Amino acid sequence: MGALKAVMAVVGVAALLMGGLWMLQGLDIIRWPASSFMLGDTTWTRNGAILAAVGAALVWFSRNRRA
Repeated sequence: MGALKAVMAVVGVAALLMGGLWMLQGLDIIRWPASSFMLGDTTWTRNGAILAAVGAALVWFSRNRRA
């Protein structure tokens, strides 16, 4: 079960980072890549927040799961 916890943690951290990037692109704070369709679109702010919350939950479960 240790491998499952490690995979959950890695996927959770990746989701947190990607969700944060999506949120910042949606808020037009990070303008990378310059031609991205996500820039300034609040839909991506919402999607990023949801993805980041899922990532945080995965990290939390991976650290608190008994096994």
